[in-house]
Amino acid sequence: MSSVLPWLALSSLSLSAAAQHAGSFVQAGNTLVSAMMMFLGNDELVYILDKTEGNAAQVDGHPAWGSAWNINTHQATTMSVLTNTFCASGMHLPNGSYATFGGNGAISIVKGYGSPSSTSYDNVYGDYDGRKSIRILNPCTTANLSSPDCQWYDNPAVLSMQETRWYSAAEALGDGTIVLIGGFTSGGYVNRNVPNDDPAYEGGGATPTYEFYPSRGPATVMNFMVTTSGLNSYAHTYLMPSGKLLVQANLSTILWDPNQNLETPLPDMPNGVVRVYPASGAVAMLPLTPATNYTPTLLFCGGSDMPADYYGNYSWPFYNTWTYPTSKDCQRLTPEPQDGSSPAYEQDDPMLVGRTMGQFITLPDGTMLVINGATNGTAGFANQTLYTPSLAQMPFFQSLASGPVGTPAIYNPNAPTGSRWSTAGLSSSNIARMYHSTAILLPDASVLIAGSNPNIDVELSSPYPTTYTAEIFYPSYFSSSVRPQVTGCPQTLSYGGPYFDLTVSSTSYAGTSANDAAANTTVVLVRGGFTTHAMNMGQRYLQLNNTYTVNNDGSYVLHVSQVPPNPNLLTPGPALLFVVVNGIPSNGTMVIVGTGNVETQPTATAAVLPAVATATTTTKTNKTSGAGRGVVVSAVTAAVVGGVLALLSVFGRCFVIARLVVLTDGRLHSLMTFSPFIWILFWTSDCFSFVYRHHNGGGLTSVLSFLNSWCVEVELGSCRDKKYFGRCGGMPTSMGTVIRLGVAIYETVNSTT
Repeated sequence: MSSVLPWLALSSLSLSAAAQHAGSFVQAGNTLVSAMMMFLGNDELVYILDKTEGNAAQVDGHPAWGSAWNINTHQATTMSVLTNTFCASGMHLPNGSYATFGGNGAISIVKGYGSPSSTSYDNVYGDYDGRKSIRILNPCTTANLSSPDCQWYDNPAVLSMQETRWYSAAEALGDGTIVLIGGFTSGGYVNRNVPNDDPAYEGGGATPTYEFYPSRGPATVMNFMVTTSGLNSYAHTYLMPSGKLLVQANLSTILWDPNQNLETPLPDMPNGVVRVYPASGAVAMLPLTPATNYTPTLLFCGGSDMPADYYGNYSWPFYNTWTYPTSKDCQRLTPEPQDGSSPAYEQDDPMLVGRTMGQFITLPDGTMLVINGATNGTAGFANQTLYTPSLAQMPFFQSLASGPVGTPAIYNPNAPTGSRWSTAGLSSSNIARMYHSTAILLPDASVLIAGSNPNIDVELSSPYPTTYTAEIFYPSYFSSSVRPQVTGCPQTLSYGGPYFDLTVSSTSYAGTSANDAAANTTVVLVRGGFTTHAMNMGQRYLQLNNTYTVNNDGSYVLHVSQVPPNPNLLTPGPALLFVVVNGIPSNGTMVIVGTGNVETQPTATAAVLPAVATATTTTKTNKTSGAGRGVVVSAVTAAVVGGVLALLSVFGRCFVIARLVVLTDGRLHSLMTFSPFIWILFWTSDCFSFVYRHHNGGGLTSVLSFLNSWCVEVELGSCRDKKYFGRCGGMPTSMGTVIRLGVAIYETVNSTT
């Protein structure tokens, strides 16, 4: 008996691994630099930027503040960056490259900490002034990461902005141009003096202008950045179908025409809740879908209703912010309603827990993950407040927030009001993700979480230390034992024009017919954006129109429209294409939308899609939906002979040893490939399912299905002889079977079905 148990343990572990940690966090290596900024470069690398600080990792003889994290190995490689990227903004470019804008001055050591200096270069940390910098990165693979073409291009003497910008907003326009809005000229808590006698320029501390990259001319004052003075850092910006931008900061909201610099006032944010830094609410656009005719709706959640004077000035807050509870309030806004009504904020379900620095990640299944943040206070750091006059008295060192929120939540935009938020099945992380944390969607539809450093420089012993440990969060769809398998994905997409076809294999779904699976399949584009400060600049989700043709072998072909012929809905650049079957996403494929150039994007009328064609009969059969509790054996052209060799009783519990004979092209999905003989051991305290499908008109079908009643069903041949095996305590009478003391009594049922 002892020789059997190790096999049993191995089998149990393998089956458990099929769930891939659904709803939980798994640590994913060291990022080498704290991930203040992050973006997905391709299907292999995530690029990370920190502020210039005293990281232990070195590059070119000084501390590094850039790295590339490998998705497959969870290993990071330092990268050289010339200028200080502290609190820069960023955005994708049409060809798949990324640009970052601005930052802070060169860092010098002052009283043991790195602090911005008046010099353009510091020889201790080896950084240059980054306040006007434009840095460009062309994503590469690990194999050629050291190539000069794969490094950050960071040369302010050649490429820079017209004005200094720290905490500026960045938004891509329909031709791929990026508009840059506002910012500080240097450091500070909020962008104002008290009293606020110069709301435009704050005595030289504020940049109330906008400009474009590539340049369209001199920087121009934007009136909105004057009227929202003080609480307009990292303004929330979203391009609308009309080409105007929704811009929200402080309590104000406008539609702004960047071509004419014209502002249309919209209603103020209700309930006095500030969403921009340092209140830092979670803000995102809801998925753009054909069902809503691609009408954008914004969701604003969390932040703070702290009184305006509590925010203080450039130096520090005028309140002990870590004692002030964050807001749970959520509001929806449709800035350009298609019914002609006036835009108005709509009260939405409140968050389950108030958050500052919470961050929305739009998932391929159309739900929205909120993650990270704190229950009290604001973003930012300081050595004191108006009421706590020294660092020694600060309870959380330099952090202005407290109460980390370790449990994520899921928001379902399509659920009825009152039931849109859930934490069911989600575990918690024990790593505080506070100020300067980030999160980004990965190609396998998991989420990378990294960063956190509410400190002026590296601090490893403070209550909320500088954090280098990355984590991956696996949403609940990772519980599925099958993932859609898709072929035919294009590399580029256009705005309108001919449709394209994707083929979904018969192994891509379980527990349903091919017709139903095809009817419940969507094709979506997800752009994760450039993530920093609880924001994902440029994040969007767009569902493509599709019809389908179902084949008799259980596979089906999706006929998919190109991106709608309006580049303002999804600006040119990179995105992940997912096929989602019954809420389960495939692995994402990186595509480029548009021409790859900054230019007016060509558009065409969308081709008419073929009519839906279902199959009258299919040989696709599957008795289990998987849901992470079993393993599915499928897509084999050989026969399987299932034989139950023994039913053993061990310490009052039963388990089954089953021998499966599989030819060399057989595949046990999510476990391993077998040939030509395998032993599978089922631990009967769990519910596991093994399914084999043979697609040639009835043939041999072998199904072993462990139910919660500890039962095995074996089907052999077209006559569907049924044999039941179960636990020592008995079987449901509906099965016509009695099991006593580990001895199986079985019946045969002849059927023509």
